[in-house]
Parts: sequence; structure tokens; C-alpha cells
Amino acid sequence: MPKSIWNGTISFGLAHVPVKLYSATESKTVSFREVHVTDGARIEHRRICSKEGKEVPYDDVVKGYEVSEDEYVVLEKDEIKAAAGARGKVIELEDFVPAGDIDPVFYERTYWVGSRDDPEPYKVLHAALERTGRAGIGRFTYHNREYLAAVRALDDVIALHTMRFHDEVIAPGGVKAKRPNKGPSKQEAEMAVQLVDSLHTKFDAAGYEDTYREAVLDLVKRKQKGEEIELAEPEEREDTSDLGEALKASLNGKG
Repeated sequence: MPKSIWNGTISFGLAHVPVKLYSATESKTVSFREVHVTDGARIEHRRICSKEGKEVPYDDVVKGYEVSEDEYVVLEKDEIKAAAGARGKVIELEDFVPAGDIDPVFYERTYWVGSRDDPEPYKVLHAALERTGRAGIGRFTYHNREYLAAVRALDDVIALHTMRFHDEVIAPGGVKAKRPNKGPSKQEAEMAVQLVDSLHTKFDAAGYEDTYREAVLDLVKRKQKGEEIELAEPEEREDTSDLGEALKASLNGKG
């Protein structure tokens, strides 16, 4: 049984649902350590005071907010915690929206929501979310940060997605893209639709593996065994400026 990372309450109206949060994801990214090239020893990073040039014990480190260059306002842990108010333990669902209306650009991280104490309120909330197809939107504070959260039914459990606030999403207006002199021809558009249709399938997350991670771990094993590694030249793809010909070749199975 995974360990809960947050205990609190989801509320909507006057109803309260005691819950626990569990991580729904874990990073599988290959991590590297910094080591000394001459003896293979791990490199340590220490806390050095920029003014005194001395190492600072962990207990002497506090959190400070920079209000001007090299000027900080120090906040105690209890002060930071108090700033969260009730949102440190309660997720109050303010609105219920169609789950499909939330653009994925706003989603950040997913957690499983489990029941705590009496499971009945949990079942009621799950049923309401499942039958309406809606997601509850609320806010809560976790790890010294307020999150917007979407709560929805996902199969037999409730999932909570932390979300970005609207001002954390950068509008695409500043993205520079070369505008074509003319739009796609009717034939090109039709072939592109045919190609998309030919590649259509039901999404299955298990069908996609992290091939880069597998390749790196295989490389580590081979080097550990003392194998000599020959670096292969990256495969170059032949680009074509004729989109119509590229689409036609793809449809004919030549891509």
C-alpha cells in the first residue's frame, strides 16, 4: 500500500469528504551523479554563505524573499504555513465544469484520491462526478504553494490534477512562425486527412516505451562490463520540400 502524501478534506457545498492523496506518477528518468573524473568519487555541493565564504549548517538556513538586490525578507516556517489558512487542509470545490472543457495545457501533475475514515462520502462524490462527467475545481496549499486543482472520477477512483493558474500559461502570440505564402491545396489537405485517418488508433499508454532510457541503461551495463563502445552515426532522414509528394509516399507505404 503506497504511503499517503497529504491528508485533508474535499468539500462541496456543506458536504465534507475526508481524503488522502497518493502519488499517481513517478519519474523514470535516468539520473546521473556528478563525479570526479580522476578518481570516480562523488562531488558534494555545500551551502556556502556568499558574504562570509564559509559553509553554513543546515539548521542556520532559512527562507528569504528577495525584495531588492541582495535584500531579503526572512519568513519563518510557521509564518509560511499560516499564510495557507484553511487551504492547507481543505480543498473547497468552488465550481463544477465539464471535464472535457479543461485544456490539457493547464494540467500539471496527477494524484490518486483515497478515502479516509468513513468511505461513504467518498463514494457519493465519485458517483456524482462520474454520472455528470464534470470535474470539481478548487484550490489548496501544498509544499508552500497554492495549487488550482481539478477533481474528477477516473474509473473506480477519484483523481486530482494540480493545475497551472491562467497567468502561468504563456500565450502563443509571441511564437514566431514563418507564414506560408499560400495555404495548403485541397489535394494536400485531403491527403493529410487520409494519412491521419490511416494512423488512427485507440490510445494505449502501454504501447509507448521510453526507448532513450532503455538505450542509456543498456549503455551503462555494457560499460560496466568493460565493453568498448562504438558510437554510431545518427540516422539522417531525407527531407523533402514537396509536401504533396511526401504525403503521397506516406500513403503508399514508402515513408
